[in-house]
Amino acid sequence: MTWVVVDTSLRSNLFEEWNSLAAIPWMTATLKDFYTNVAVLFLWVCWKETSHLSKAVWLILLVCLGSIATTLYVLIQLFRLKPGEGILELIAQRNGE
Repeated sequence: MTWVVVDTSLRSNLFEEWNSLAAIPWMTATLKDFYTNVAVLFLWVCWKETSHLSKAVWLILLVCLGSIATTLYVLIQLFRLKPGEGILELIAQRNGE
């Protein structure tokens, strides 16, 4: 995904093409889908993280990097699990507790 974003950014400037993209109904649907996804993920981040600074940084990363930041956050949470912990701890346990 990182390569797709970098390659696309080098070949096409989003800000120059915004007017034509905004006219496409699928672009509007994709943006609504993306930001709904970010909102749901950010609610989980707000539950997991105890620091306001950490929450703010992750919000910026989720908005700017999308699935790259999502994947990074999930991987970090997986690596924080202790042996024997599973999905319940991954989802429900707050960081630092």
